[in-house]
Amino acid sequence: MQKALQFIGAPCEITGDAHKIATAPGIILPGVGSFGDCMANLHVRDLAGPVRAAALEAMASRRPFLGICLGLQVLFEASQESPHEPGLAVLPGRVEKLPLGPGLKVPHIGWNAVALRRRDGVFAGIPQNSYFYFVHSFFVRAGEKTDIAAQSEYGTVFDAAVMRGLLAATQFHPEKSGETGLILLKNFLELSK
Repeated sequence: MQKALQFIGAPCEITGDAHKIATAPGIILPGVGSFGDCMANLHVRDLAGPVRAAALEAMASRRPFLGICLGLQVLFEASQESPHEPGLAVLPGRVEKLPLGPGLKVPHIGWNAVALRRRDGVFAGIPQNSYFYFVHSFFVRAGEKTDIAAQSEYGTVFDAAVMRGLLAATQFHPEKSGETGLILLKNFLELSK
């Protein structure tokens, strides 16, 4: 993520400092790994509250927040992956396991077309049904249909991105998604100015 941001000329810093999170012009929460481990690490580092506060500020359109992959999933209430570890509960909904089926492997790794429901914010200028790169075994089922910004399909139709106010989050990895992913990151950079 840092290399992609540097490539587009975005000032960025990796931090675990709550004050920097509270004062940054924009926040990106990337993640790969386990829902439960991520939430436990946020709590151990006293960052669950600051990250949740930053996401809520974004929903109130004060400053942008972008969640990526696991950074999307932890914004929701719960996950089948770690049923006893609550999420940040910024958005209603839950995280479910991708279904197995003929010819389908989990984790889902690869390029998938994304059907956009929103063409503003981080999705401005991105063509309908663009391909993005996914690496995931779980997916979000948003509780509020108005939060769904994009969907994709792998064994089931799933919510590939959500947006509310200046909060956006994607199941796919824009930093690994070529030119289209860079457009999304540039849009986020513009929102952060």
